[in-house]
Amino acid sequence: METVLRAHCDEQHPHQAEEFHGKDEQNSKVPAGIKKDIEKLYEAVPQLINVFKIKEKIGEGTFSSVYLATAQLQTGYEEKMALKHLIPTSHPLRIAAELQCLTVAGGQDNVMGVKYCFRKNDHVVIVMPYLEHESFLDILNSLSFEEVREYMFNLLKALRRIHHFGIVHRDVKPSNFLYNRRLKEYALVDFGLAQGTPDTKIELLKTAHAEDQQGSCSQNNPSIALGNGVSVNVTAPKQIAQQSASKAAEKRSSSLSKIQIKQGRGGKEDSVHHSVQRSVFGERNFNVYSSTYQENSNTKLIKQSKMIDVSSKKLVTKKKIFSTKTVSNGAARKATSGCPSNLICDCFATDRVCSVCLSRCQQVAPRAGTPGFRAPEVLTKCPTQTTAIDMWSAGIIFLSLLSGRYPFYKASDDLTALAQIMTVRGSRETIQAAKTFGKSVLCTQVVPAQNLRALCEKLRGTNSSCKRSQGEVLSRSVNDSALPVAADKPCAPETLGKQIQHLKSFQEGDGALEMKATDMKGWDQVPDEAYDLLDKLLDLNPATRITAKEALLHPFFKDMRL
Repeated sequence: METVLRAHCDEQHPHQAEEFHGKDEQNSKVPAGIKKDIEKLYEAVPQLINVFKIKEKIGEGTFSSVYLATAQLQTGYEEKMALKHLIPTSHPLRIAAELQCLTVAGGQDNVMGVKYCFRKNDHVVIVMPYLEHESFLDILNSLSFEEVREYMFNLLKALRRIHHFGIVHRDVKPSNFLYNRRLKEYALVDFGLAQGTPDTKIELLKTAHAEDQQGSCSQNNPSIALGNGVSVNVTAPKQIAQQSASKAAEKRSSSLSKIQIKQGRGGKEDSVHHSVQRSVFGERNFNVYSSTYQENSNTKLIKQSKMIDVSSKKLVTKKKIFSTKTVSNGAARKATSGCPSNLICDCFATDRVCSVCLSRCQQVAPRAGTPGFRAPEVLTKCPTQTTAIDMWSAGIIFLSLLSGRYPFYKASDDLTALAQIMTVRGSRETIQAAKTFGKSVLCTQVVPAQNLRALCEKLRGTNSSCKRSQGEVLSRSVNDSALPVAADKPCAPETLGKQIQHLKSFQEGDGALEMKATDMKGWDQVPDEAYDLLDKLLDLNPATRITAKEALLHPFFKDMRL
C-alpha cells in the first residue's frame, strides 16, 4: 500500500472544518443533500480541508462517489480535480489494486492517471485530473461519422494500453470513457472492477485473483429453460455434468452418515433430513412457473431426493459399510464412488430443475460489469474470461454509435441478455460459439443473424429506402425509439417472440429517423470497413475476437496515426 498511497497526514481541528464549510455553503446552486455529503466527506477525511475546495458531486455509483474540487496551487492558480470517495466497505486489496492500475498503466494513451490518495481509517479518496466531458446520450445523434471514428480509435488505444499490462477492465461503457468533444480529449476511468490476466504485470491483481479463487468449486450450470415455447438453456457439457453428479452423490452419502438407521426387519430409518433447495443461478430461479406448478414441482423434487437417498443407503448397506453406529464421512464417500449412474440429470431441455441439479454447488465465475455490455462468455458464466470481454463491450459502444441507439441492449437478467444478443447475432451462431468455451445453449426457436449494415442504417435512418418526407419526421425520444429487444422485462417465451417480430417490423421502416441531406455528416458514406470491424468486435467466440492491438491496425483506421 505504501508504494501507491501518498497522503497528507495533517489533521485539522473541528472549528477549522466548520469555517471552511461556511464558505462552501455560499454556493446556493448546490442542493442541500449534496452539501451534506460534502460535509460528511470533510469529516471522514479531514486532510482534504486545507488542500481542496469541493464544489459539487458529479457522479455516484455502487462503490464510490465522485466530486469536483479545486486545489490551490503554490503559483496561485486553481486546478480542477476529481475526487473519488470509495465506500468504506471496499476491500483494502481491491482499493490498492485499483490504485496500482492507475499508477502503472494510467497517465497516457487515454488512460486516467492518479495524482494523490488520502486515507483516514476506512475512508479512501483518490485524486485524479478532472476532464470536463459531455454525456454520451446528449451527443450521440449529433456526432459526425469522423468523430465516431476518432472516438473508437482513442477507446481502442486505451484498451491496448491496459491490456498490455494484463488488466481486464470489466466495465467498459460510455460513462467510463470520458470524452471532451471540444478539446478532443479522452480518458478511460474506473478500475474498481478490474481483474488481472494470468500474466498480468499488476502484482496486486494477482493477489486479488488468488483470493477470489479460494473456496470456489468447479462445476457446471444446470440446464435452465424459460418455459414452454421460446427458451434459452445454458449448461455445461455432458461429461462435466456426470462429474458433478458424482460429487453430488458424495455429498449425499456423507450426510447419510449422520442418520441413525435401525437394523430391524424392514430396515427403516428413523428420520430423513432434506437439504434446503437453492435457486439455480444464485440470485433467483429464472424458470417460468405458475405458483401452483412451483409448489407441485418442489414436492416432487423432495420426494425424488428421498428416493435417491434411500437407494444410496441400500447400495452402501450391501457393501456392509453401515452398521448400527454412525460411520465416518470418508467411508461414505468411498462407498458412493461407484454409483454416479443413479444420479444422472434428467431435466435437460425441460421447464423444471431436478433435485440432482439443485444439489450441485453454485458455479463460481466472474460476472461483474454493466448489463447490456456483458460478453456471451460472461452471461453463460464461463470461468475463463480474458481481455476479450473488454473488446465485446467496445463493440457494443460502436454498435450504439453506428445505430444512434443507446442503450442498445437492456435486459433484466443474463438469459434475457443472451436472447437479445441472439436477435442480432443469430441463435445458431451463439450456440456454436458457446460450445467453443464449454457451454451448451438451447434455444427452441431459430433466430437468424442480422446484417449489421442494414440494421444500423435502418435504425439511424440513413438508408434511402426507408427515409420519409420532411413532414413525417419522427418526434420520438431516444428512449421511446430504443431497440425493441432492449425491453426491461423478464424474457418470457411470448415476450422474446414479440421482440423478434418487433425488430423485423422496426427494421422495415417503422422506427427510422429522417435525416436531411445537409445533416448527414458523413453517415451516407460509411465504408464497409466500419461494419467489418464491428463484426470482429462482436465475434461471439472470445478466442477469435479481435484484440485492441489488431483493431488499431484495421483498415478502418488506415489514415489515422498511432
